[in-house]
Amino acid sequence: MSDTYDVLIIGAGPGGYVTAIRAAQLGFRTAVVDREHLGGICLNWGCIPTKALLRSAEIYHYMQHAKDYGLSAETVGFDAAAIVKRSRGVSARLNGGVGMLLKKNKVDVIWGEARIEAAAKGATPGRVAVAESKRAEAPKGAKGPGTYQAKHIIVATGARPRVIPGIEPDKKQIWTYYEAMVPEAMPKSLLVMGSGAIGIEFASFYRTMGAEVTVVELLPQILPVEDAEIAGIARKRFEKQGIRILTGAKVTKVETGKDAVTATIEADGKTQTLSAEKLISAVGVVGNIENLGLETLGVTTERGIVVTDGLGRTSVPGIYAIGDVAGPPMLAHKAEHEGVLCVETIKGLPTHPMDKGKIPGCTYCQPQIASVGLTEAKAKEQGFDIRVGRFPFMGNGKAIALGEPDGLVKTIFDKKTGQLLGAHMVGAEVTELIQGYVVAMQLETTEEDLMHTVFPHPTLSEMMHESVLDAYGRAIHI
Repeated sequence: MSDTYDVLIIGAGPGGYVTAIRAAQLGFRTAVVDREHLGGICLNWGCIPTKALLRSAEIYHYMQHAKDYGLSAETVGFDAAAIVKRSRGVSARLNGGVGMLLKKNKVDVIWGEARIEAAAKGATPGRVAVAESKRAEAPKGAKGPGTYQAKHIIVATGARPRVIPGIEPDKKQIWTYYEAMVPEAMPKSLLVMGSGAIGIEFASFYRTMGAEVTVVELLPQILPVEDAEIAGIARKRFEKQGIRILTGAKVTKVETGKDAVTATIEADGKTQTLSAEKLISAVGVVGNIENLGLETLGVTTERGIVVTDGLGRTSVPGIYAIGDVAGPPMLAHKAEHEGVLCVETIKGLPTHPMDKGKIPGCTYCQPQIASVGLTEAKAKEQGFDIRVGRFPFMGNGKAIALGEPDGLVKTIFDKKTGQLLGAHMVGAEVTELIQGYVVAMQLETTEEDLMHTVFPHPTLSEMMHESVLDAYGRAIHI
């Protein structure tokens, strides 16, 4: 009985460990399997440590501009090793916290490489074989290799960096986000392939720390999933900071030397070469669906992801998938919510698939970008007759006081019903502000509700109110 569970989750990232805790709360005997680190990529090599690096860069930026605030900061500098050490320390602290949460909720941790050997059939549990991990030592108290059984098996194995053939990372001159987070020294020049959240965040960090940065994007717009107007404003800010941006451009060849990397780039029918100390490949991620036994069991996959019904159920009863392996958007908060829905469905609670159009996206560069819902272009494509409201940061007292007058809050409404279709922001702290609109959309709030909501003064959030008012010709402060 000690090796038999109600729910067994493969992967202890944000989706996996949150799912495990919720399963335990629902009374299921629960275990989670991992091979490398509790908290997954997000906590150890993604969301959390990058924010620690970006925080160091932000403070360094303010120290360099101390005079703008009536302050004096002499001989401003940085210690690259100390910056990295702090970032790794933040991850280590939270990694330990995940272990404590699992223990508190009586979730067993099994350490090793998992492979599903059989799915559950009727009253017969499924079977998972766990081999020894070759990546990391097991945390204290974890179970080891062996065969485990479970009535319900949830795959939450996350994703890894996408590799472009011919531009394989060598961990020296060509980096993925792993190497970019632990530089031995700050490069003097950097080439970034891809302008999604990962690429832009690293471009922002290294530029602030003094590197000459060039971003190459295949599509005509940086931050391709964002509203075009917001992405355009962000681009101007990045270029003003000294980041060179090439859009509609493709890296066709990369050559590495002793101390540099040279890329051949095609754009507008022309070819050019660019050299830099390092190249970061940030061209997306791909789900970890291999070597899990899914193909053998007949689980349907498509384009590198596991096909589910929106509540985590795959084509094979007793096997579920959540998070990055279940498809975009590949975000930690999407994985967490998806996992909760999955185990609540298993429990028999009333659930419904999440509306992916109400999942917020955030990019923690300088300036920050945040959004939820439809872009202006998408709203028009879907046939909506829309009203668009805008309010600039320069019209907000708190933004001026902070010394952050650049930015925009944009809202999109259905003219017919007053439904909030989308909200898009660029500027200081917008990643904290966006949740207000997310809640409004979840509650199906109309423009009337938002216009009659009292926002505190002085705050950046007042711009959210003004943007709504502007959509209906009622903005006050501009």
